[in-house]
Amino acid sequence: MIRARQSKSAPVGVVGKVLRILEALDNSPTGLQLSHVAAQTGIHKSTAYRFLAHLEGAGYLFRDDGGAYIIGPRLAHLGAGVSFHATLRKVSRPALQKVWRTTKETANLAVVEGHDALYLDVIESPHMFRMGSLLGMRRPLNCTALGKAMLAFLSRDQREEILSSLTFERFTSHTIPDANRLRRELAKIFRQGYALDDREADLGARCVAAPILDDTGKLLAALSVSGPITRITRAKIPSFATMVKNAARDVSSRLNRSG
Repeated sequence: MIRARQSKSAPVGVVGKVLRILEALDNSPTGLQLSHVAAQTGIHKSTAYRFLAHLEGAGYLFRDDGGAYIIGPRLAHLGAGVSFHATLRKVSRPALQKVWRTTKETANLAVVEGHDALYLDVIESPHMFRMGSLLGMRRPLNCTALGKAMLAFLSRDQREEILSSLTFERFTSHTIPDANRLRRELAKIFRQGYALDDREADLGARCVAAPILDDTGKLLAALSVSGPITRITRAKIPSFATMVKNAARDVSSRLNRSG
C-alpha cells in the first residue's frame, strides 16, 4: 500500500517542478539561463536541465543563440497571445538584424491584429532620412506590404472575413481602392511569395515583405524592409524580395524546429 501511494505521488512531484519552471519562464519573456531557472524555482541545476532539455526537445521551449530558454511556439499557442509575441520577437531578431545590416533600411516584424498589422519589432535605418516605424504601431492590412503579405497567406475564410469589413481608406493615390482589386493583388502575392507596398501607405516610400509560416503553412507573422523610393529603387525590388523571403524562411525554420 505504501509503495502504491508513493508511485502515485511521485509523478505529482515531477509535474510540480515542471510547472514551476514554466511559470518562471512565463514571467521572463526575454528568457532565462539554466542557472537562473534553478535559482528561481529552487530545483537542483542538473534536475532543471533534464526537464528543460525534455521540454525543448518536445517543442514546448526554445533556446536562443545566447543559451536562454523561452516559451516555445507550441506552448505559446496554448496560452495568451502576448507570450507568443515575445517568442516571435526573440526568434525573429537574428533574421531581422541580418536584413537591417545588409540593406541599412528599416526592418519590421508584424502580426495580424484585427484588421491591422501590429508591429512587434522594429530596427530603424541608420540613415537620417528613413521610414519611421514604431513598436506597437498599427497600420492597415490592405495598403502595407506586411499587411498584404499576411492577408495573402491567411485561410480563405479568414481573408474574406477581413476583406468584407475593410474601409479601403485612400492614404495616397496609389492605395488599392476596393476588395476585388486587392483580391487580384493577393493572388499575385501568394504566387510570388512576397508583397510590395509601392507608395500605397506613404508617398515616397516602398516596403517589401514576406510571410512567416509554420510547418503546416499556417500564417504566423510577416517581416519587411522599408525605406524611401530614392534608396529602394525599382531595380532593387527583386534582390530585396529574395532577401526578405529568405529571412522569413529562416524564422519559420527556427520556429518549426522548436515546435
